[in-house]
Amino acid sequence: MKPLYSDGGCGIIFNLVGDVTIGNEVLPEGVIMLPIKKKAENIVLASGAKLAGIRFRPAVGYGVLGQHYDKPTLLLPEQDQLYSLYRIYSELRMQKGNERRIETLYLWADKNLDFTNVIPDSLEKALACIEQDEAPGQLSESIELSQRQIERLFKLWLGMTPKHYQRILRIKKTISFLRLHKNVNLADVAQQFGFSDQAHMTREFRTIARITPGQV
Repeated sequence: MKPLYSDGGCGIIFNLVGDVTIGNEVLPEGVIMLPIKKKAENIVLASGAKLAGIRFRPAVGYGVLGQHYDKPTLLLPEQDQLYSLYRIYSELRMQKGNERRIETLYLWADKNLDFTNVIPDSLEKALACIEQDEAPGQLSESIELSQRQIERLFKLWLGMTPKHYQRILRIKKTISFLRLHKNVNLADVAQQFGFSDQAHMTREFRTIARITPGQV
């Protein structure tokens, strides 16, 4: 069992063999379309289980797939008309070793997926601003859109508000820092990453990462 932390992105899992569970969802063998990750969940793999997958950056998954999923969803073969995912699934099952599977996925993605201008420039700029810790309420000062338009853009492409995306990024950055610095003062970490205090950081961790900072 391992934690899958929220990142604001979505993806595709190829469950090649074995029992796999994400949260409360048992995944059958096949091509599984993943929802946007807003909160952490545990993934449980039975002995001998084999997975391959693709993870899309925030908003890119919607640009490529054209829709959101509200839970891990088995793609039926008759629904597989756009990218021939079951063809690559069959190839992955025949491969021996992870390096061959990764190479197979790269070749398929290079041939089938076009990431050129896949999301609007305004959204790309908004995502970059939030990455640089710009307050979501000030995005309209950097982008030629109103705050209402920005909110709608995020809702359509990411399925969340700019504020929630900022919360996810803040937790993600804090987790990465805590993994590298085991004996730091948590009150100092809270201040460093923009939480109002340590208690606020702990509440955000429990809501989004479903752990406390001390459990990282």
